[in-house]
Amino acid sequence: AELAPGASAEEIAAHVVKVNVFAGMERLLVYSEPIREKVKNGEVQLHGAVYDIVTGEVDFLGQHPRLPLILGMQAGLINTD
Repeated sequence: AELAPGASAEEIAAHVVKVNVFAGMERLLVYSEPIREKVKNGEVQLHGAVYDIVTGEVDFLGQHPRLPLILGMQAGLINTD
């Protein structure tokens, strides 16, 4: 989800944290063949979450919103030579 124009500093910070979680998940899927293959085969699900250090609450974000795209594009990104 995109931020609305005029978003507050708190809204921007919360958005950046979520974007960072999804970016980390994407890096795991792109650069870790064992994890990527287990996700592709349905052996493992990769879910993101944000831990609030003040409240101790965890906000589970679920799987990457572009998971099928990320998994599908790996064949062209990885050199198997």
